[in-house]
Order: sequence, then structure tokens, then C-alpha cells
Amino acid sequence: MSRAIEHILRDLEHIAIRHDSERRVRIDLASEALPALLELLKGRAGFVHLSAISCVDWIDSGEFELVYHLWSYELNTLVSAHIRIPRDPGVYLSVYDLYQPAAFFERDIHEMFGLYFEGSPDMRPFILTEWNGPPPMRKDFDSEAFVNQTFQWETYHPDWLKDLEEQGGGIDKRPEDIR
Repeated sequence: MSRAIEHILRDLEHIAIRHDSERRVRIDLASEALPALLELLKGRAGFVHLSAISCVDWIDSGEFELVYHLWSYELNTLVSAHIRIPRDPGVYLSVYDLYQPAAFFERDIHEMFGLYFEGSPDMRPFILTEWNGPPPMRKDFDSEAFVNQTFQWETYHPDWLKDLEEQGGGIDKRPEDIR
């Protein structure tokens, strides 16, 4: 990473920079400093492409980690900016005004993790439009309990499966026997 970029980033307080490789840089910073970092990287360092925003649920620490992946075509460098926010209330600022593709990523994170991005143009579901359960990517989401509460089970044992089992195939151990 060029000295000019490091000079730009020195203006920010409470920032940790780690060079993972020649073309990959990880930046850890306080959540309130992210908008300033993004403005500096985009406006003064040429990081014009927001390739993704990802989310990690750190349930034991009561936080979500948001990772903003930024690419510079001029420098052929990827910057991953990492922030943490509290799971409760699970609200953060949208960066849609800086990077319009953020709207898609924020909408996805809202749907899957329940985070709300203030200022994002659309927080409606787009994948789970018929979903009535809690956000499914949270670590406290119990998929088995949700399925058992939501769906009616019926025994399914067709003739072809009976034939297969008689020949020694089929299910060796049922899930309820393993638990």
C-alpha cells in the first residue's frame, strides 16, 4: 500500500492497520469512524468499488461485525474495513450515500441478521418474502425448532425406499437416534 494512503489513514484515531499481503489490507476501527474512513478511501485514495459488505454474528460478545470490502483499480488493492456494533439494538448507518451498491448488501444483512441501516433506501425483504421467523443467520436462530414449530410432519416411507432398505441401503441412523 502506498505511503500516500497510509498518510491519509494516519488522520483517523483508534485505527489498526494490518497488511495481510501486498494487495490486501485489513483495517479495524471504531464504528463511528467508518464513514470518515470510507470518504477518505474513496475520495483521496481511489477506492471506488464497494465489492461487498459482510456480517458476522459474535453472539458471545453481543456484537455484530460488519466488514466493508473496498477495491482500488488504480492500486490493485483490497481494503477490508472491520467494525463492531452491538447486537441490541442492531442499528447502524447506511453508507448508500457514498456507495450505491451498499443498498443491496445492507438489505441482505437486514433480512438475514436483522440489522437496520438508517438511511438505506429499502429494507424490505427480497429473498425471504414469505418468512415469518426470526433472522435466520443469527447464531441464536434454532433452525430445527423453527421447522418443528412451523411445519407439520408426516411419515414418508415410499415403496422404493422400503425396497432399498431391504437390500441393505437407506438411512443407517436416524437424526433423533444420534442426539
